[in-house]
Amino acid sequence: MNKLERALQAVYAAIDETNPMLRGTMRLDKSPDTVLLGEGSRLDSLGLVNLIVAVETRVEQDFHETIGLADALGTLAPGGGPFRTVGALAEHVAGLLKDAP
Repeated sequence: MNKLERALQAVYAAIDETNPMLRGTMRLDKSPDTVLLGEGSRLDSLGLVNLIVAVETRVEQDFHETIGLADALGTLAPGGGPFRTVGALAEHVAGLLKDAP
């Protein structure tokens, strides 16, 4: 499994941890196309922050690296940037990781 696939699995695990905190209609599908931010998103701001914290924690557990995703929230590009979809978030996480296999 390459770094992007492992990052996607970490995001999916974070979704599993976050979904029980969300109302039924706000729960996230584990798909790269699931919208996290912007038009079509089911998350409110608290839900997004909870997911980001869960991803950071999962990455630390799985990769033994600390990454700062919350820092990117203040500099969002139009359209949501790395938080637009699950796939974009996984790509961003993979790009932040050191040379993990």
